[in-house]
Amino acid sequence: MHIAELANRTGTGRHALRYYEKQGLLVGIKRDQNNDRDYLEAAVEQVNLLRQLQSLGFSLKEIREILDGLRNNHMDCAEGARLMAEKRVKVEQQIAQLHAVSGLLAREQQRLKESAARQCAG
Repeated sequence: MHIAELANRTGTGRHALRYYEKQGLLVGIKRDQNNDRDYLEAAVEQVNLLRQLQSLGFSLKEIREILDGLRNNHMDCAEGARLMAEKRVKVEQQIAQLHAVSGLLAREQQRLKESAARQCAG
């Protein structure tokens, strides 16, 4: 598939796809007779995984380490476990922050409802 189709199917811009390729994050790309990139079907899954890991706070360096380990069927388990533990702590911190914001929003929503009820009654 050409880059336009991959971009459409993954919601990722062409520049980002080329950058991922240049960084070694997106592999298995061949060139057709016109020297255009020809992406395999697996590229859709690669890009989706890459973007999901990014959204979870993984750096491109960390993603490369994970992808290289998966591609080579070799990953330093201790290093992988350490990386996952670090990311899990960060995710749990984000969850706690979101809970705090949610509580603040709920209190403000309630205050505004009560205020609106008083205005309608008065």
